[in-house]
Amino acid sequence: MPTVTVKLYSVLFKFFLKRKLLTLIDAAIDPYGIAIRPDEAVAAANPSFSDDGVATKDLHIDPLTPLSLRIFLPDSAVVSPKSVPNLRVRVPKGVYGGYLPESSGRNCRKLPVILQFHGGGWVSGGSDTVANDVFCRRVARSCDAVVVAVGYRLAPESRYPAPFEDGVKVLNWLAKQANLAEWGRSLGNRSGGGDGRRLQIADGFGASMAEPWLAAHADLSRCVVLGASCGANIANYVAQYSAKAGKLLDPIRVVAQVLMYPFFLGSIPTPSEIRLSSHSYLYDKSMALLAWKLFLPEGEFSLDHPAANPLNHAREVALKYMPPTLTITGEHDWMRDRAISYADELRKVKIDAPVLDYKDSIHEFATLDALLKTPQAQACCEDIAIWMKKYISLRGNELSY
Repeated sequence: MPTVTVKLYSVLFKFFLKRKLLTLIDAAIDPYGIAIRPDEAVAAANPSFSDDGVATKDLHIDPLTPLSLRIFLPDSAVVSPKSVPNLRVRVPKGVYGGYLPESSGRNCRKLPVILQFHGGGWVSGGSDTVANDVFCRRVARSCDAVVVAVGYRLAPESRYPAPFEDGVKVLNWLAKQANLAEWGRSLGNRSGGGDGRRLQIADGFGASMAEPWLAAHADLSRCVVLGASCGANIANYVAQYSAKAGKLLDPIRVVAQVLMYPFFLGSIPTPSEIRLSSHSYLYDKSMALLAWKLFLPEGEFSLDHPAANPLNHAREVALKYMPPTLTITGEHDWMRDRAISYADELRKVKIDAPVLDYKDSIHEFATLDALLKTPQAQACCEDIAIWMKKYISLRGNELSY
């Protein structure tokens, strides 16, 4: 059974979440079309490498929506870590203190990219919340990868398919970034490339420039999508889109996905849904249904909606084309069996789809702020890194299940 601390936290979480969901049903909308919701604790970005060896920066990539990103860059991206303190952006009136890759690229190491989608029941969370910041830093260090956390649009002001569209938009933006970086390198080689000038291309919104961290350190041929709770639903959709797009996304290649306790539903109850529907920790069935009603457009609510049920027959991409998939579940999560069933179906079509089911664990046991320091949360991140290296390591499969 979960610890007493987890049980108490679960009671408080359910109480406040239910209040939030009920409040959002009649939420006031501000002049910018955003529902007024309680502020969440946010972690400030640190563009220089902090004590934990990770630098972060925030980007806003869409002028028409609140879609935002937070990039997490581990100091392992720098070939010579001793030079990190000297790699700072110099401006006329002093030193900014943020990391800037060397223009020559000699001190830059390419790392795989993890595209991360936070949880929050469609209505809360963000790429810059304290809990998501801590989790993504842990993933960046453990997996030795650049993590791009997506701050997608939230319900009820942005209902389905808005977050799914945001996930696809970010994937296409990353592909554009890779092409801009390659264009810049090729132009620099033709012109001598030693003057350090910024290169840009004009597009429909103005100047389109390669993001320097991604240009110097991101290897998008080794891309993994990772999502927690409802973020896992987005990750799975983005993986489907990648499989369908194929070479149209070059040079991006989604080599694997990680689904952490996905927010899957279906009209036919599973054993865990029957057993835990009314007394599950964190989320019970009534609260999950309320979150889905806030997310799906009015008149389209269905437990078998393609966004909710990955085994819906209306899916556009056959399971055999999906990437290798690691599924994380908790023993006391009422949605557990649905996620396991999806993994079972993937294995039937010869997809590498292991399930890691954590004993005495609940929904979001590895990503909620109060649970991030538990042994299960730390072990989960280590297990993800071990499995993921099977697909992102340049040396092969030496650290995989």
